[in-house]
Amino acid sequence: MSGTEPIRVVVVDDQQIVREGLVALLGLLDGVEVAGSAGDGEAALSLLARTPADIVLMDLRMPVLDGVEATRRIIRRHPGVAVLVLTTYADDDSIAAALRAGARGYLTKDAGRAEIAAALRSTAAGQSTFDAAVSRRLVMAMLRAEQPDAEWRNPDGLTPREVEVLRLIAKGLSNARIAASLFIGETTVKTHVNNVFTKIGARSRADAVRYAHRQGLAED
Repeated sequence: MSGTEPIRVVVVDDQQIVREGLVALLGLLDGVEVAGSAGDGEAALSLLARTPADIVLMDLRMPVLDGVEATRRIIRRHPGVAVLVLTTYADDDSIAAALRAGARGYLTKDAGRAEIAAALRSTAAGQSTFDAAVSRRLVMAMLRAEQPDAEWRNPDGLTPREVEVLRLIAKGLSNARIAASLFIGETTVKTHVNNVFTKIGARSRADAVRYAHRQGLAED
């Protein structure tokens, strides 16, 4: 694509009001052309089969075919098309799944017009782009990988994310505050808390706090 040609973007989001809002926003950006929009991954694949595009602005949680699997299929069928994720979720699992599927960048829906425009330009230039929340998650994941096993141990089969949640429970944080601290949804936090309680045999947050202290996972 030459520098004088517009960046052709397909918008994929299952929420109509969000999809229409993004189409309207992109239509105001210089050098960007909306090639089409779709409400799920399957519809996006059908659209790309008949419509040239440079970038797909992809939501993750959608019916019929979710954004991760849609990204994987787009990269396989249309190697010249880049996928830039735009989603509500910035948890480790969502980020990792999208990047493994081949997404070139990852933004949350807190991103503003200027940030989306910059990300589209970077993606079109072949660069990877991540917003601040996602960058923090990636840095934390790298740091965890570099820490000694003893520091990041996961007793009783707890996942690294469940250990993080347990540590924050031990600090006295509510589910809402844990969600804000980890940049994930409160529903996701509740799922992690339930998994932690099941694995460690806790019936209450007090039980979980005592367990965290016994395992050396709580701050003194």
